[in-house]
Amino acid sequence: MTTNEHDVPLLLTVAVLGGTGKEGSGLAMRWALNGYRVIIGSRDANRAMERAGELNTQLGVDYLIGKDNVSAAAEAHLVVLSVPYDAHAATLEAVKDQLQGKILVDIAVPMQPPNIRSVYVPPGKSAALEAQEIVGAGVKVVAAFHNVSASKLKDPNASIDCDVLVCGDDDTSKKDVMHLVEAAGMRGIDAGVLANSVAAEALTPVLLHINKAYGVKGSGIRITGV
Repeated sequence: MTTNEHDVPLLLTVAVLGGTGKEGSGLAMRWALNGYRVIIGSRDANRAMERAGELNTQLGVDYLIGKDNVSAAAEAHLVVLSVPYDAHAATLEAVKDQLQGKILVDIAVPMQPPNIRSVYVPPGKSAALEAQEIVGAGVKVVAAFHNVSASKLKDPNASIDCDVLVCGDDDTSKKDVMHLVEAAGMRGIDAGVLANSVAAEALTPVLLHINKAYGVKGSGIRITGV
């Protein structure tokens, strides 16, 4: 397959379900600027198209398009799930048929507002493990991007001093997601099997506590010695 200057296969399409939100939008812009064709997904197609237009205006180019979640998932080669945990299961149920044979990158963090600075372990142990249970073995679920602040992503040209833990049971799928991490301007760290996503997800409430305790925005993690 032909590639561009960033070694991304031309017309490789990434759908960001929940891409109208802050984190999803930030990632979508960064990928669009680095050679990916990006679809913003939402339950409301009009909202998705509106948000894609806003991001295109911000970028000064016409790289992103908007569709409803089902259409976005059907058209994409790789799907990123960027929705609040309370919409996690319902969104997956709606698109699980369109996900078959694809990689699903789950960036959801289980939380129980208003206690967002306390770790919450859901019934399925992690959002990513619950996602795998819902979508079935025909989908390669990879957990990533849990510990990256949306405040750092909003400027697509800004550098991000943060590593991304990548968890999954399929090594090839994890490598594909590592490319996404690099395209978003960060370093990916292979953090093992999907079950290890329990730890990666649980770090986010800890970082939120650190933000408040030290009066900072967007604290992140770095893995030393690698």
